[in-house]
Amino acid sequence: MTEATDATTKVPTGIELTALDATFREDPYPVLQRLHEAEPIHYDSIVKRWVLSNHDDIEAVLKNKALWGADARKALPGTYMALFAPRDGRDPSILMLDDPDHGRLRGLVNKAFTPRAVERLAPRIQEIVDGLLDAVAGREGFDVIGEFSGPLPTIVIAEMLGIDPADQADFKRWSDALGAAFDPAPTPEVTAKLGAASEALAEYLQRTIEERRADPRDDLISAMIAAEDDGVRMTTEEIAIMCGLLLTAGNLTTTDLIGNGVLALIEHPDQMSMLREDPSLVKNAVEEMLRYDSPVVETARIAEADTEIGGCPIKKGESALIFLATANRDAEKYDRPNEFDITREDVHHHSFGGGVHFCLGAPLARLEAQIAIATLVRRFPSLRRAPGDLEYRGLPAFRGLARLDVLI
Repeated sequence: MTEATDATTKVPTGIELTALDATFREDPYPVLQRLHEAEPIHYDSIVKRWVLSNHDDIEAVLKNKALWGADARKALPGTYMALFAPRDGRDPSILMLDDPDHGRLRGLVNKAFTPRAVERLAPRIQEIVDGLLDAVAGREGFDVIGEFSGPLPTIVIAEMLGIDPADQADFKRWSDALGAAFDPAPTPEVTAKLGAASEALAEYLQRTIEERRADPRDDLISAMIAAEDDGVRMTTEEIAIMCGLLLTAGNLTTTDLIGNGVLALIEHPDQMSMLREDPSLVKNAVEEMLRYDSPVVETARIAEADTEIGGCPIKKGESALIFLATANRDAEKYDRPNEFDITREDVHHHSFGGGVHFCLGAPLARLEAQIAIATLVRRFPSLRRAPGDLEYRGLPAFRGLARLDVLI
């Protein structure tokens, strides 16, 4: 067997299933298709985790909160998810908490992210989008990531939290550095930047939270301070952790949703023209962007008890890596799964996860993407890629461009 043949037939595993691998980082879908066809339930012995790529298996795990949890502190030592357990004695974010703590915290902040609450932000989001595009109008081109899809969610969440506009540049810098928290094997340089950003953000948030306790305002931090569930309020640490999560995971994924979506439109000019001619398609277009090239490639769960999937025995504490990206392109669930079609009728997807951990900020991410993409397409009818290769970030679990240079 030749080397080329072997590379296309062997079951990918270990680093080959992460954005740390150049082939996966450039285009994960052929790699994931090979995995799905060969072993939809795969045991990755290199990093000790089960890997699921079948739509129905993934949906079953996401919906079964009694059998599958997200708290990495419950993972067996030496398994993949154990790498994400807090090492400083602090509680994890809501992203990696199980009930009852997960339910309590989610209930306390959920009101700020309901579709109705988020819809009230639409005029201000439109103003921010217009301002960012005003800044690049008249130029030959610009970087969609650095100058548009990156700043937008940072500004929005900073304003929701009540952060002083003068401090928003620091928030963006901290947000970029804190993304490394989702990397199980960061370099020493990245670890140092992560530590510095975490410390600076923690100090800033602690100070701001105490200021809001003394002088409440009409912002999300004040709302979290005031929120109460059966007489229990959020602690200062819980509020700070929640703010940090909104700043990092929320901003990163919305940045990538918009960036990946713009690229998909550019690479499919017929779809771009269709959206420009009929702006009402933007809601469906954003859902198709989420399905076609999800900003979150994977999530994970930990078995709460001995169980099995498809006849494969899984022990309590073992990790299951769930490839949302393959569920979104499962040929048994979608017609033409690898085609980008903004008029697709069945555009359901798993890009926001599922079950009790369905993304809290999904309504906000959707609205920001709809306004950003509709406005970009309308204002720059000649939008196209600038010459040069695409460069994706090498951050496991996420899929997003480091930059996207366009001509206008």
